[in-house]
Amino acid sequence: MAGSGNGAAAGGAGAVYGLGLLGALVWNWQQAETFWGYPWGVVESLFWPAFLVWELFRLSAGG
Repeated sequence: MAGSGNGAAAGGAGAVYGLGLLGALVWNWQQAETFWGYPWGVVESLFWPAFLVWELFRLSAGG
């Protein structure tokens, strides 16, 4: 049977990422204080996993 794989698991991961994206967008939008804070908040929301990993690496390196 072609097509019987982990499609459901991939769909679930996409849904979790989408909820994380939406939550990050709401959070960053509320934190913006200037005009340019809003576009930057959208960018941060799109790339929040990369920012998270970057900060974890930075903290683990002691810097």
